Amino acid sequence: MQGILLAAGYGRRFDPTGQTSKLLARLPDGQTVAARAARTLCTALPGSIAVIRPGQTELAAQLRGAGCHILESAEAEAGMGSALAHAVRETAAAAGWLVALADMPWVPVAAIRAVAAAIDTPNRIAAAAFDGQRGHPVAFGAHWAPQLAALNGEHGARDLLRGPDLWLIDAGTADVLRDIDLPADLPR
Repeated sequence: MQGILLAAGYGRRFDPTGQTSKLLARLPDGQTVAARAARTLCTALPGSIAVIRPGQTELAAQLRGAGCHILESAEAEAGMGSALAHAVRETAAAAGWLVALADMPWVPVAAIRAVAAAIDTPNRIAAAAFDGQRGHPVAFGAHWAPQLAALNGEHGARDLLRGPDLWLIDAGTADVLRDIDLPADLPR
């Protein structure tokens, strides 16, 4: 299972001016949002890659320090779907892909491992959930490679996640639903 951390977004809701990166914002323990998410992913799935836009040197350093291999993707500038497609094409030999988001630093290692383990056949799609609500991470078996590799723009894999093939894995915590979109989402 190939772990993919999507870290190429612009975070315009966090700071419409683009001056402050939500992924580089500090959590109370001093870690950046992205480094915490990356460290958790790499603990569960060593060898994970993080997709970033070109020129994000500080973010790349944070993610590399947390254990991720870095994939700089000019395609990622077009959106989440394009970033994911590039990562899947770069790791085409994988038995499946687990996709985590860099703005979700509270997802527990156990949830990542449970979703990854749920991909027991190439046709399987799985996602962490809490109280029946789909969260992250999400994972796809190898069967889904052509669809994932063809994604583009900001839309991502939402359509695949709406299908009957989705298996929700109860994570037992709302942390699989919690992300950082606004400065107020950061703990004090």
